[in-house]
Amino acid sequence: MQYDHILIRYGEMALKGKNRKSFILQLQNNLRQQLQEFPNVTIKRTQGRMFVLLNGHDPEVIMDKCKNIFGIQSLSLAIKVRNEEEEIKAAALWALQNEQGARTFKVSVKRIDKNFPIRSQQMNQVLGAHLLSSTIGYTVDVHNPDMEIKVEIRKEATYITSSVIPGLGGLPVGSSGKTLLLLSGGIDSPVAGFLAMKRGVEVEAVHFHSPPFTSERAKQKVLDLAEKLTNYGNKVKVHIVPFTKVQQHIFREMPDNYAMTIMRRMMMRISERICKNESILSMTTGESLGQVASQTMESMNTINEVTNYPILRPLVAMDKDDIVKISRKIDTYDISIRPYEDCCTIFVPKSPKTRPSREKVNEFEAQTDFSGLIEEAVSGIEVVTLTGKAGAEEKFNDLF
Repeated sequence: MQYDHILIRYGEMALKGKNRKSFILQLQNNLRQQLQEFPNVTIKRTQGRMFVLLNGHDPEVIMDKCKNIFGIQSLSLAIKVRNEEEEIKAAALWALQNEQGARTFKVSVKRIDKNFPIRSQQMNQVLGAHLLSSTIGYTVDVHNPDMEIKVEIRKEATYITSSVIPGLGGLPVGSSGKTLLLLSGGIDSPVAGFLAMKRGVEVEAVHFHSPPFTSERAKQKVLDLAEKLTNYGNKVKVHIVPFTKVQQHIFREMPDNYAMTIMRRMMMRISERICKNESILSMTTGESLGQVASQTMESMNTINEVTNYPILRPLVAMDKDDIVKISRKIDTYDISIRPYEDCCTIFVPKSPKTRPSREKVNEFEAQTDFSGLIEEAVSGIEVVTLTGKAGAEEKFNDLF
């Protein structure tokens, strides 16, 4: 006997109404994408549950993949048997004896198939008595057991599970539209992308590259960050914008204390063009309110003026320590701190304006024509599509 299934439990998706099916189908598709390297694995759905059929594959490897998929509240290795009392007893005994270190247990039976002749509470007693009589050194503890043997008696079969592994929760990536993530290469933006994906958003990324002031290593750093995000969704398309001429013009022609604000407005204008070309409905940034000069309420208000697209800010109320904690858990922190400058850390003004006004910025921008520089930057965009499945550390149990 061996574990031959992984039982997938839904979280927030289970509360959806008439469109619940579309969320479940998206989760099923995402599972298929993440498990495509395992040709014999199949996925099936029943009422309120989804199952991964292992078909001989190593269950721990498959579990590690499933733990990275948004939309899964929890998952368990499961044994599938027929709705026969003796088979259920044998499977429950095997599960108990194969749980390392367990000495106390609890049995929880859920009888979804009302045609099964033994009621749930009675079946709890039947299985508990069988396990006690068939083993030595085990006791029942209904309040704080070392393991809980869960038995789901469904119409098509019975599934026995023991350990419950937390998933990432959230919604399946792709169920909430698409966003363009402004990916700088710092600590914050990949965390913002991760949290947007948790809400079911598919992510594309834009990076503003300013050679020779920013190096190829800085560019590779951003691609490595984007590749980490593929662990939690599918592919991530990165739009690399040649930003040198725009940036040089800003810091040569615009007032020094307003240069950062104007630079970010240009980024938004270019990002909006990408959104229109790619049918993307929003932008996402790693901004946290008050963290730096460009992230004050006044700065956000002035920068937002140039676009009507919604700007998602998943980190807006987070402290830096909170952001760093998540970046470590999703395995992006060590990449983000590589000492390669991005376009936001070069040409830094000595005293950037923390409360820029829209009127002043519009007055400065009216003195020069940026349209040609923007067109040149848009026409020179390089697109890199990442589909890598590099492993991420599993450290989520205490995160959400």
